[in-house]
Amino acid sequence: MAYDIERYLNVRGAGGPSMGPSGELAFMLDTTGSNQVWRLDEPESWPEQLTFHDERVVYASFSPTRQELVYGMDEGGDEFVQFHRLSADGSEDVALTDAPDAKHNWGGWSHDGDRFAYAANRRDQAVFDVYVQGRDETGEDAELVAAGDQFSRISAAGWSPEDDRLVLHDGHSNFSHDLHVLDLDSGEVTHVTPFEADTRFSSVAWTPDGEGLYVATDHDSDVRYLGLLDPETGDVERVVDGGDWPIEAVSTDHDSGRLAYVRNVDGYSELTLAEADGTTLDEYPVPELPDGVVFGLSFGPNADRVAVSLSSPTDNTNVHVVDVETGACRRWTNASTAGIPRETFRDVELVHYESFDGLEIPAFLTLPDGEGPHPVVVDYHGGPEAQRRPFFTSLRQYFVDNGYAVFEPNVRGSSGYGKTYMNLDNVRNRMDSVKDGKAGVDWLTARDDVDDDRIVAYGGSYGGFMVLASLTEYPEAFAAGVDIVGIANFVTFLENTGDWRREHREAEYGSLADDHEFLESISPTNNAEKIRSPLLVLHGANDPRVPVGEAERIVEVASERVPVEKLVFEDEGHGFAKLENKITAYRTVVEFLDEHV
Repeated sequence: MAYDIERYLNVRGAGGPSMGPSGELAFMLDTTGSNQVWRLDEPESWPEQLTFHDERVVYASFSPTRQELVYGMDEGGDEFVQFHRLSADGSEDVALTDAPDAKHNWGGWSHDGDRFAYAANRRDQAVFDVYVQGRDETGEDAELVAAGDQFSRISAAGWSPEDDRLVLHDGHSNFSHDLHVLDLDSGEVTHVTPFEADTRFSSVAWTPDGEGLYVATDHDSDVRYLGLLDPETGDVERVVDGGDWPIEAVSTDHDSGRLAYVRNVDGYSELTLAEADGTTLDEYPVPELPDGVVFGLSFGPNADRVAVSLSSPTDNTNVHVVDVETGACRRWTNASTAGIPRETFRDVELVHYESFDGLEIPAFLTLPDGEGPHPVVVDYHGGPEAQRRPFFTSLRQYFVDNGYAVFEPNVRGSSGYGKTYMNLDNVRNRMDSVKDGKAGVDWLTARDDVDDDRIVAYGGSYGGFMVLASLTEYPEAFAAGVDIVGIANFVTFLENTGDWRREHREAEYGSLADDHEFLESISPTNNAEKIRSPLLVLHGANDPRVPVGEAERIVEVASERVPVEKLVFEDEGHGFAKLENKITAYRTVVEFLDEHV
């Protein structure tokens, strides 16, 4: 039985787990149409909703000592997140910050639950400072503990076991990071990663004794490994070598000395739990988790359990709780599949193809029933330093159930395959990633089960640029394009993106000062006369990352040559968070493809 797109968009997801001091579980669930905070006290019991906003809640974190949480919420997708303190039964909700033109990035609770840390750009939109605020204080009372003027883009990354220091993460770009340690008593900031070469830290956690830092890093390596950083010397010892696949996350419980880390194996997650003693890890049995993607580690009291979000192509996102000592796993949440039988969800196939220069490109392919030939949606991810992974997505399942194949390539520039691969598309190599997409189309059309006259370019954010560039560079290869919150002109994008992002993104795309002419030359708005395919453009009016002007520009120039539809949501930002808007957006996508493909 085929289901309407609205039914698929009503498939729910439960994630963002945070375990409380008594073993209860808080998590995000979008049953009401946008993510709100919910609570469970035991597995698969009836959950209790704790927040009731029209706007999305982006995360929640349980106090380590009290029956309360801090959660963050923005307005209309603008990403200017503000903090609230919420009692664990939902009866009290107190605004902790009130700076609606500033972003607040969570940095964690102190171990006593009396304070929390965060970074915010309240003084200057281009600069993030680090603050410490008492649980019962307002933002006006927060103490500025590290001014951001001396950093690129600073964030608070965790309290030391004695709550006397904070580790600070400074992101110069997506491939160049530094770590600093802030002494909260003296205010002294120590640079602990004085490395000459670019180094990336995707995750950091204090050792239980507070003498070192566990880091997921690619320092002196192409692929991230689990290392132990000595803050006194800057030396990094390898604890776990990821081999060909990166270690992407690490978390520690300071009281118990237990550690968890996640390895990304060609998109799929491997979770390891262990006792940690410096560079020695005494591993527990392998957790009995289904194959898929693991994210959002949260230790329970005494670290006897760890909660994770898990998603797979055939299982919508839910929170699972693992017994650390035995590896036994139980799903706690039961997010609805909207009445669609789970057994009807299609699995993906991991494939690889050769690009124009011999580089091997990984991709996920999902096929519908029948021998074909099938129309294909080529779905480009954003980032570009991101990775298409075997998550559950409602749209993929809808397309496959309605006769489309779905092809999801990880073109050069994607993360998850080492820093060499991730940096292959930087600046002047930008269009090589578009060539990778075309090589994927050529691989597809060589198959007997693919209709080469019905290939759709589809993508969001940087994936939206990939769509537009694919239509301008290879106009005969695609029957239609769907651009969602995409970059249409790199110059206007960099000029108008949020002040806090510009320098960060120039490191990837090229600078306005040095690369202006090149950026104009590859921008789809300046090559729109080549487009031959119908185009659908969707955007959020409040998008702080890729401003809505990008949609307006490509629509203006492309509509002179091909059929173009535009849909802008006044209460959304970089993507669509509200269910009503999702239904409108993706029903429009379906109708557009029904007409043109």
